[in-house]
Amino acid sequence: MDNDSKLTVIRCLAMAGVYSLLMPAAHMMAENPEATKIFQRDRLVAWCIVPFDARKRTPSQRAEMIDKLGMARVAYDWRGEHVPTFEEEIQEYKKHGIEFFAFWSWHDALEPLIAKHEVRPQIWLMVPGVDGKPDTEKVQAAAEALRPMVEKTAKLGLRLGLYNHGGWGGEPENLAAVCKYLRQHQDAEHVGVVYNFHHGHDHIVRFREAFAAVKPYLLCLNLNGMVDPSSLAGNQNKILPIGQGVHERDMIKEVLRQGYQGPIGILDHRSELDAELSLKQNLDGLDVLVNELK
Repeated sequence: MDNDSKLTVIRCLAMAGVYSLLMPAAHMMAENPEATKIFQRDRLVAWCIVPFDARKRTPSQRAEMIDKLGMARVAYDWRGEHVPTFEEEIQEYKKHGIEFFAFWSWHDALEPLIAKHEVRPQIWLMVPGVDGKPDTEKVQAAAEALRPMVEKTAKLGLRLGLYNHGGWGGEPENLAAVCKYLRQHQDAEHVGVVYNFHHGHDHIVRFREAFAAVKPYLLCLNLNGMVDPSSLAGNQNKILPIGQGVHERDMIKEVLRQGYQGPIGILDHRSELDAELSLKQNLDGLDVLVNELK
């Protein structure tokens, strides 16, 4: 083989290597066209649509909105004013074929409704604070503080999702360590992680490792438009529609590359907007992004 031919082969191999690094999600989708079905609207979970809705919808109006958007799952966040309508919310979702997928934190008013209406929502909960504890004791301290809720959810047949919300308990490796501890020491296989893009801006630069840490425990992944942490002054740009950030496309590619096929959440969380408009912006942005990845 002459030198020109050798050079051509080397260039081809180099280009092939670059392509394999840049397009892992595309390769994965070519081999498994089912991969992007996790983004189908009837599989997506609407999140932060109750207290953040500028329209302040009733349970009936909210169910109609979700149905109209073609979604079929809701993670229910609430405030004290919503407690009297917990049951109505569940009933309205059932009328429209919508899954009562998750419930924020805990309220005793939910417990009798679980058996009465045969719902099994995930319970999403932040990890208790462990400030002041030595680093070597934080995982055990957090796990022990969670014990009452771990036992309650196990008794009720519910999954418990540890929710990243900043601080020590928002770091992916710490969430994974607490889950691992609970599963090993409390027989708590029902405990997992709910990972939120909008609380993960500090993880962008190491997202591959961060996501790999939580993936074995992941119960739901909530998406968001993602900008550099330096652009978050005063919490501006923290909540953005999918497709209006600069990093979520690569982050979602990494999610697909690692083979995640679980539930995907779509965020409202913008109290100045009608929740329907906010969700639609995210849904439309996600459609564009997924079509680009295909």
